[in-house]
This record gives sequence, structure tokens and C-alpha cells, in this order.
Amino acid sequence: MTIDTHALGFGYGEKAAYATNPWESRGRLYEEGSSPTRSEFQRDRDRIVHATAFRRLKHKTQVFIAQDGDHYRTRLTHTIEVAQIARALARALKLDEDLAEGVALVHDFGHTPFGHTGEDALHEVLLPYGGFDHNAQSLRIVTKLERRYADFDGLNLTWETLEGLVKHNGPLMTPDGKGIQGPVPRPILDYCEIHDLEIASYASLEAQVAAIADDIAYNTHDIDDGLRSGYLTFDMLEEVPFLAKLMTEVRARYPHLEASRFTNEIMRRQITRMVEDVIAVSQQALAEIKPRNVADIRAAGRIIATFSPEMAETDKLIKQMLFKRIYRHPDIMRIRAGAAQIVTDLFRAYMENPREMQSHYWVDHIAGLAIAPKARHVGDYLAGMTDTYAISAHKRLFDQTPDLR
Repeated sequence: MTIDTHALGFGYGEKAAYATNPWESRGRLYEEGSSPTRSEFQRDRDRIVHATAFRRLKHKTQVFIAQDGDHYRTRLTHTIEVAQIARALARALKLDEDLAEGVALVHDFGHTPFGHTGEDALHEVLLPYGGFDHNAQSLRIVTKLERRYADFDGLNLTWETLEGLVKHNGPLMTPDGKGIQGPVPRPILDYCEIHDLEIASYASLEAQVAAIADDIAYNTHDIDDGLRSGYLTFDMLEEVPFLAKLMTEVRARYPHLEASRFTNEIMRRQITRMVEDVIAVSQQALAEIKPRNVADIRAAGRIIATFSPEMAETDKLIKQMLFKRIYRHPDIMRIRAGAAQIVTDLFRAYMENPREMQSHYWVDHIAGLAIAPKARHVGDYLAGMTDTYAISAHKRLFDQTPDLR
């Protein structure tokens, strides 16, 4: 597709009519005075960056356990890359960059230690009590679990940032109240009873660019980390025509390039092509919809910031390759099994004796709770752990801890 370069918002000037206006925010659950120096979305972004949950991302797995090497992405470096791409997309489409960046920075707050392995294990043990969903956990963290401010629990973010956090991948339910991908997680429903996030509608375009930026970032950096680890080779990348074409381009221009530079030249082209594809598709959709304001974006009935059919097929092929070559590799599966055991063992130990959760702020009250709320507190505690803390906690409580190398 072709990009309309005249419509690109490369500067910091006027925003589009369909951009979310921070001066017209729907506000916060707990009313606060405005800032004379920052917009409401700038304040949200700053609160997110200063949150304890943000710092914990430094020691949470993306794909490769951090102790495997210092250069692999962690959940934090992944988040920063997502935010950079989201901000670039927002600027090109004349959106509010601070809101797009804030949604990108907060979108993974609810992830457990050990990546999706930890999430799967925690969901399994919490299934009798409502299960576990990292998106719902992110909402719990920013509305309940962060304990920094004197006047409220959580971060008291604006409605628009919370909407973006919950709905960045699209509506959660149909207009008649049915869950689109199964039951809506209870923490989201509970919060919407006091602060309705309108989960049957689409989110702002700022939230949508944060969501597609997540796909672009991890598709690219998982290839980079896969090549670094040796699980991927350049020959394997030939399985994806899009990547094969990029490698042909790089080799033609730099026929004697060393492997590390060759990899980077492929990755930077991959990001550029995917970003340009999203911009072109978004521009075409906006020309069709002709939104006059952000309400028209929410009511459009479709995702606007997305891939073209051709790039969506490339995205699918890349994911298939990553699952085949990395995520389901026997070595990775062995490590995943060990990580799942750590999470499961810790859950059972804390349910048996909640006082072992020595740093949990509610530890003196948990023992007397009914089993379901106790399990949810244990889940909160486990989800907040970093990889390193979970391993250390397991070693303290058990004679043998799985080796995750």
C-alpha cells in the first residue's frame, strides 16, 4: 500500500480531529487537580514509569530467561521498544503521543515471572478461583495493588489510559454482553461496575497503535534473540518470503557484512516495512471512515491500526516459524517445565502457609480469609515476582529448585 506522506504528522504540531484530547479527558476515578506543566496523559505516563511494577519488568522473562545472557530482551526492554514504535505511529497519524506511549508502557504490567509459561502455570492453579489473565492483572495493579499515593490505591490513571490498557486488542464483549473471547475476567467486570470502561466498544486509535506496536516489536526482537541464541539460523529465515527478500536486499548492498550487522540490517528493515504498512492501512481506513472525533473511532466497528492482508500473512508466517523453531524447541520446553514447577510449588506453599509471603503487605490478614480471596492474594503476590525473586523464594522453601539454564 502507498503512504500519503503529506498527511504524516512528523512534527509536534496540530493533532488530528480523531486524536484523543488530553484536555477533554473523562477524568480519573479519584478527582485530582490538574497540572500547570503537564497534560493528563503526560502525568499518566510519568506515573507508569515511576511505578514499582515498571521496575520489576527489568527481571521478567520475555522469551529467554535473563540469566542466559545480558543481551536478550527482558519484559522491560520489550516494553521500551513497543513504546518507541507506538510513539512513532502516533506521530505519523497525528495522535496524542503521550497516551500511545503510556498504554504501551503499561500493557505488560500484569505479566508473571517466566513469561507466558508463568502465566499459564498461574492460570492453571487459579482456575478454581477465576483463573489468571495478565491483562486483567495489569488493571488490578494500576487500580488497586500499587501502593504509592496517600489518597488512593493504584495509580489513579485517566479513563482513556485505562480504556487503552483493557481494550487495546479490541472490545471484550458484544453489545448484548457476551464475552468475545470467552468470559470477561472478573477483575475487569468488577472495576467497570465503579468506573465503566465501555468494554463493548473499540478503544482509541492511540491504544490501537500501541497494540500493533507490540506485534511489530516482538516479531522482530524474537528473531534477533533467536539468532543470537542459535535456535534460529539465517537459512531458517528463508522459510518466510518477506524475510528472505529482506536478506536478499541486505546481501546485495553489503555482500561481506559480518553476522551481527547483517542481523541488525534485517531487523531495522523489518520494523520499517511493518510500520509503513500500518500507517498506509490506517490512512486508508481513516479516509473511508472520515472520523470527526475520537468517538467516531470507538464506534467504527473495526480495528483501524492494523496490517494489510499481505503483511498479516507475513505476521502469521513469522509467528509460525518462531513457535516451531524457538517457543517449542525441546531445550525451551525443558526450561518452561522447570519454570512452571517453580510457580506451582510456590502457589501451593503460600496457600498452605501465607506467612511465607514475607513481603506481602497483607500477610497478617491473609490467613483468616476464605479460600478464594486468599488464592487471589497469593496470585497477586506471585504475579508481581521477578524471575530472580521467584527462583530465590523457591530455593528458600524447597530442597531442590529446577535449573533454568
